[in-house]
Amino acid sequence: MFTILWDNDGVLVDTEGLYFRATRIVLASVGVDLRFEQFQEISLRRGESTFQLAVERGIAGERIAGLRAQRDRIYVASLAAQPCVIDGAEETLAALHGRVRMGVVTSTRREHFQTAHADSGLTRYLDFVITLEDYQRAKPHPEPYLTALARHGLKPDACVVVEDSPRGLTAAMAAGLRCLIVSSPWTREEPFPGALRVLQSIREVPGEVLRLANEG
Repeated sequence: MFTILWDNDGVLVDTEGLYFRATRIVLASVGVDLRFEQFQEISLRRGESTFQLAVERGIAGERIAGLRAQRDRIYVASLAAQPCVIDGAEETLAALHGRVRMGVVTSTRREHFQTAHADSGLTRYLDFVITLEDYQRAKPHPEPYLTALARHGLKPDACVVVEDSPRGLTAAMAAGLRCLIVSSPWTREEPFPGALRVLQSIREVPGEVLRLANEG
């Protein structure tokens, strides 16, 4: 059966703003003013930690670990406090359910994934979930997608990835996978070279996926 490998943050749930806000609050406590453009470059393009900005200020070791823990507490509280399902995500997954296999491949922690989806209604459509704890190197490294392929016996030519960020596209392509991009406010200006198509809404995904599945 044809398989969709969904990214999570920015594709199924609108969490990037919450994560940015939580990180910005914590970094501000040590004199670092995290800007939107920095978050885009460091996190969404390079897949690196914005806490490197604090390290550059001479903060390291246990202090950085404490800041990360504080950021995570703020982020989890934000996830639990408000619905964050992307508009159209549930109807899209419902339309594809039973027609293709679907899994999530995310660089988020399992705890964060579970909190975001506690009341989302989306996980009932999923066949599997791969989170940060399942591999060693996060996106843009291909290991998250290679892990999904190996663990679930998937063939690259019978899969398509749905991503929203440059780091996700890089990871998918490095794993030998085709990738559809659903643009978001965080990544709308990105060129996304190598993407199969750049879509404006998740609602466009079923038509693209079913076309690919029929071609196979």
